[in-house]
Amino acid sequence: MRYLFSSESVTEGHPDKICDQIADAILDALLTQDPQSRVAAEVVVNTGLVLITGEITTKAQVNYVNLARQKIREIGYTDAENGFAANSCAVIVALDEQSPDIARGVDTAQEAREHLSDAELDRVGAGDQGIMFGYACNETPEYMPLPISLAHRMARRLAAVRKTGQLPYLRPDGKTQVTVIYEDGKPVGIDTILISTQHTATIGDISDEAAVQEKIKADLREAVVNPVFADLAIKPDDKTRFLVNPTGKFVIGGPQGDSGLTGRKLVVDTYGGYARHGGGAFSGKDPTKVDRSAAYMARYIAKNIVAAGLADKCELQISYAIGVARPVSLFVDTFGTGKLAPEQLLELIKSHFDLRPAAIIQTFGLCHLPQDRGGRFYQDVAAYGHFGRSDLDLPWEKLDKVAELQAAAAQFLSTV
Repeated sequence: MRYLFSSESVTEGHPDKICDQIADAILDALLTQDPQSRVAAEVVVNTGLVLITGEITTKAQVNYVNLARQKIREIGYTDAENGFAANSCAVIVALDEQSPDIARGVDTAQEAREHLSDAELDRVGAGDQGIMFGYACNETPEYMPLPISLAHRMARRLAAVRKTGQLPYLRPDGKTQVTVIYEDGKPVGIDTILISTQHTATIGDISDEAAVQEKIKADLREAVVNPVFADLAIKPDDKTRFLVNPTGKFVIGGPQGDSGLTGRKLVVDTYGGYARHGGGAFSGKDPTKVDRSAAYMARYIAKNIVAAGLADKCELQISYAIGVARPVSLFVDTFGTGKLAPEQLLELIKSHFDLRPAAIIQTFGLCHLPQDRGGRFYQDVAAYGHFGRSDLDLPWEKLDKVAELQAAAAQFLSTV
């Protein structure tokens, strides 16, 4: 069976990703000062405007306006001529406190401690109801589907060549998309590469629109595409389509070209559409919100299962009820590639992973941010994906359960 599958990514300058990064920069700042902070921050951007809204309950003292401007500057919006710049945009803050009807489901006094007893873990309920999915496969070294892995690599490279000045005419907004050829469920080639990137109207002395696009296309092939595929077995060939700015130009971009909103790039944040998504966004939410923390745990479980050789592909669903600690349901699917029966795999998961929200927070240290990261943690995953990040040391990407799972699986198999 031969088929095509596509995934997209966006750069940190995409309007939606600006919002995600500001929201998570706020979360980082609040948790650094007060690990008990309850955060549900939403951000909107448009031409010359940033709106920070949502619900926050915290003892931390944070200047939200300065945080937003600092993040916008870091992303690269410093020129007011683009219709959006760190120093000139208006920043409006409209925040409420968390609803007491929601807060009552979470034991804030207990959860702030790093080590809780089993009874205490049972008293910390989920911050909301919902369903979360986690996924892993053996298509790439980072156990991610190849299309989203390539799209993220190109998006990160696109931002890098802009920031280093290698391609100084690029602007912060951009999108990438890769279409991979599959045969019998395995990637075998690259059908299409698409890059849309914001740029200046002229490049040096080149002002003709067609000539500008030809210059951009040649430069992107040399500076972005070739380095991304240099160390990969699967590469573009003479049949691969390479599309750049298909409309003919991309000068007006960022918040001037399109408004942005927190949580509007769910598929980019996860698995590129290759696996299912529960519908809940990540950015701007503290870890008591299982939309975020349980999705991280589901990824951790699926990745360790695949890395342990128990399946080639693994997708996990977890569901919760607000105020209840233990999951309502748990479902695992290995798409016919599992070495164990589904009920055996579920038993392994229940025996080796604690899915109570406070236990997840405790396992990953999600409220007590790493001291060596300079107050940066969540904002670093707010662009270029929350999973498969080989450039970051993320607790939910660790493979520290592989040996345990292999030993437990061996016991199951020895009794067959």
